[in-house]
Amino acid sequence: MGIGELKTQFLEYLEIERGRSQKTIENYDRYLSNFLGWAKIDKSSDITDGLIRNYRIFLNRYKYKNEKGLKKATQSYYIIALRSFLKYLAKRDIKTLQAEKIEIGKTPEREVEFLESDEVERIITAASGASFKAFRDQAILELLFSAGLRVSELVGINRDKLDLGSGELSVRGKGEKIRVVFISDSAKRAIRQYLDKRTDIDPALFVRDVKGLEKFSAKDEKKKRDSDNLRLTPRSIQRIVKYYAVKAGIVKNVHPHTLRHSFATDLLINGADIRSVQAMLGHSSITTTQVYTHITNKQLKEVHQAFHGRRRKK
Repeated sequence: MGIGELKTQFLEYLEIERGRSQKTIENYDRYLSNFLGWAKIDKSSDITDGLIRNYRIFLNRYKYKNEKGLKKATQSYYIIALRSFLKYLAKRDIKTLQAEKIEIGKTPEREVEFLESDEVERIITAASGASFKAFRDQAILELLFSAGLRVSELVGINRDKLDLGSGELSVRGKGEKIRVVFISDSAKRAIRQYLDKRTDIDPALFVRDVKGLEKFSAKDEKKKRDSDNLRLTPRSIQRIVKYYAVKAGIVKNVHPHTLRHSFATDLLINGADIRSVQAMLGHSSITTTQVYTHITNKQLKEVHQAFHGRRRKK
């Protein structure tokens, strides 16, 4: 069997057996296609130590047209996808290189940009208004910060699953895992005000402006069909967050995940333990959550200076 067909079966395995998201499958397809396009091999047995070493050198030296190379983290994504593919082949007893022989290079610690509490307030306040759009957008911003949601989780919420009385909400995260998130009082108020403005029957919690869609002519079938599904897309949420960050005068590059980062750091700075934060973020590994701990170092330093050695003589 050709390696191209094996790659296709691997992607199908990720979709069916492993339940990976469509985005993950697209990424793995791109990473593996890049490798196979470079390697120009026909069989899985052609994958050797030497081939992998040369490929890593290729990735490290690769330059875009603007002379910008691949980041170490990006290079690791290509290698991780390749290792996963090799593990799949081994599971099927197909002759190839052992995945364990490929080491993942050490990547620099990821920088996490987050917002200070006053910056979060400025962005949410920037969405104030009496229009449908203003109520909706403020509810979106409040919920993103209140629950630390991924943008894919936010757009997937249906309003019949929302229980504002309990202040809890079940969301479907990565790997189809369900977790409970919590809604703050301010987020509940914003969502209630927004839902009071809804006149449609679309199941999605966050939808496009219905009045803006009423201008579509009944004769314009394409636009009419497009208007049937009102659910906002991840790209729409990104534009909304960016718009209010600029309106609020925030100079940082703010996107929905920035509010998720801000949620996590806010919890840690105020004393939450990292295991609880891990559960609330839906991280499968504590290592992923630990990226936030270096952010609180400044706060820890202030605690050290305030309380350490106070009984010693000056």
